[in-house]
Amino acid sequence: MVFLVLLVGQVQAQRSKSIDAEATRETRNLYRNLHKLAQKHTLFGHQHATEYGHGWAGNENRSDVKSVTGSHPAVIGVDFSGFSGRPHEAIKKAKENLRKNVVDTYNRGGVITVAWHFSNPVSGGGFYWKDSVSLPAVKYIIPGGEAHDKYKGILRGIGEWAHSIRGQDGKLVPVIFRPYHEFDGGWFWWGKPHTSAGEFKSLWRFTVTYLRDSLNVHNFIYTFSPDNKFNSEEEFLERYPGNEWVDMVGMDNYADFGRDRYDIETGARKLKIVSDYARKAGKLAAFTETGLESVPDTTWWTATLLKAMRTHKMQLAYVLVWRNDTRSPTHYYAPYPGQASVPNFMKFYQDPYTLFENDLKNIYRRKWFLGLF
Repeated sequence: MVFLVLLVGQVQAQRSKSIDAEATRETRNLYRNLHKLAQKHTLFGHQHATEYGHGWAGNENRSDVKSVTGSHPAVIGVDFSGFSGRPHEAIKKAKENLRKNVVDTYNRGGVITVAWHFSNPVSGGGFYWKDSVSLPAVKYIIPGGEAHDKYKGILRGIGEWAHSIRGQDGKLVPVIFRPYHEFDGGWFWWGKPHTSAGEFKSLWRFTVTYLRDSLNVHNFIYTFSPDNKFNSEEEFLERYPGNEWVDMVGMDNYADFGRDRYDIETGARKLKIVSDYARKAGKLAAFTETGLESVPDTTWWTATLLKAMRTHKMQLAYVLVWRNDTRSPTHYYAPYPGQASVPNFMKFYQDPYTLFENDLKNIYRRKWFLGLF
């Protein structure tokens, strides 16, 4: 019996490896530790949390979440949006600002996830699809496309940045890279109406291959995250490039969590599809984006979000809510001091299931941490 238990443990460990055989030690450790933590906990994340917040920007070591709870979110969301489609000096500045943010987060012990609101590389329109302006760029930038070399140049810029992010310990900072998110919708130029499944898979595979194998980027964890337009595992995997190309699977879902409707049962069922597939395939799972703008529901954190994540036995590495705009009085997704949902958010913060940055100890090391295992 003991031998069988050990054997099962070895098999699970093998299935939970990064898709990068040369991943840095810190990246491998983060990957393993997120697997372990997800058995009992979920890390809380907030997009652009330390870059700016409700009514402020650029303050050192500040976040709205920290102002409310005393701790930064465990996961800080950032973006490669400034890495292309701008003048050289603007790109250089964006890379340096992001480098500092990412390194500071790592030095504090937090986790970084990077989205990519990628401006259309072959037409106007930005990252959104704009009729009569945007071109379906995926077919142009995949191997064989007329803008393929341009895309390789953009990826080289990302690769150079990835090699520059070193913590105070001298180690490369691991990041959870989440490109081409919400691809099952039509609002981005890489969305389902604008590219075939085969083209999307080709883009994903080339992106991973070029960064990992040609540019020797070994501190990325690759995350596949559609929006919530699936109702089965088959639909979830419609544009999935294959297990050898993905480390983490996720879902973005605002619609079922108050934006369009309150449907906790449906939202939880979709999360379970993601979590179940991850466990079956030996991948990480996460609730990669959600939130309720302005958080007018004063019990949303526990009665909607936490309830949905705990409806089924799921293993979710993290949940991330969207940004708090600096100027808009209504565009925010995490509470700030005095906001109506603060008392309920404190209950969410204090729940043993949720983890914030102050809860994380040595998440980039192999040894056990938190005393929770």
